Amino acid sequence: MSQTYTMEDLKQKLQERQHKMTPQRRIVLQIFLDHPGEHLSAEDCHDILREQKAEIGLATVYRTLELLSDLGILQKMEFGDGCSRYEVNSIDPKRHHHHHLICTKCGKVEEFDEDMLEDLEADILQKCGFKTLDHQVKFYGICKECQERGED
Repeated sequence: MSQTYTMEDLKQKLQERQHKMTPQRRIVLQIFLDHPGEHLSAEDCHDILREQKAEIGLATVYRTLELLSDLGILQKMEFGDGCSRYEVNSIDPKRHHHHHLICTKCGKVEEFDEDMLEDLEADILQKCGFKTLDHQVKFYGICKECQERGED
C-alpha cells in the first residue's frame, strides 16, 4: 500500500496556501487517519465527531472536507447515490487510485487495487496525444454476501 498524508503534511499544505491549522481541521483529518480504507461522508464524519463528544458542526465538517479535497489530501468520490465520500489520498502523484466495487443492493463499497488501464492510457497517449494523469473506475453490481442471501 502506498504512503498517505500525515498530520504534518496537512499542516505544511495549509501553510503553503496561507491557511491556519485549526483544531477543527486537525480533528477531521484525524478521523480519516484513524479509519484507513473507509469511504466516509460528511455525515459519517460528523457522527464520529459526536461519538467523540467533539463540538464541531456539520457545516464546519463540510467546509473542512472541501478544503482538504482542494488541497489534494482527501480524494472526493461519488458512488451514484448522491452522497460525496472521502478518503485519504496517496502522496505518490504517479500512483493511480484504486478502483471501487459498489453493491447496488446493500451499498457496500470495496476497493480493488489492481490497475489494468496502463496499456489503455499508453494507447490514448499515442493515438490522441492525451496524457492521462489519473482515472477512477467504479464497478456496480451485487456483492458476494448479497448474492449468497439470494438478493441478485
